[in-house]
Amino acid sequence: MTFSVQVKVMPLKELLDPQGKAVMGGLQNLGIRSVSDVRIGKSISLQIEAATAEEAKSIAEEAGRKLLANPVMEYFEIAVN
Repeated sequence: MTFSVQVKVMPLKELLDPQGKAVMGGLQNLGIRSVSDVRIGKSISLQIEAATAEEAKSIAEEAGRKLLANPVMEYFEIAVN
């Protein structure tokens, strides 16, 4: 069975996000002042062949740990559809 899996990779909350700060400054320059914080991350879509949704999630978690996210600077979340 093929599962569609979304992996969201974001910078750790404790770390400065330079891209987010740059976008925040741009929004302020455009007069959009109601935004209080911006964090920039990655959204990765995987099509995984697996017997169960749990197995697909396990495969995605392994990919996240080994390749998709840098654990020193990022965390990741997985959603199986």
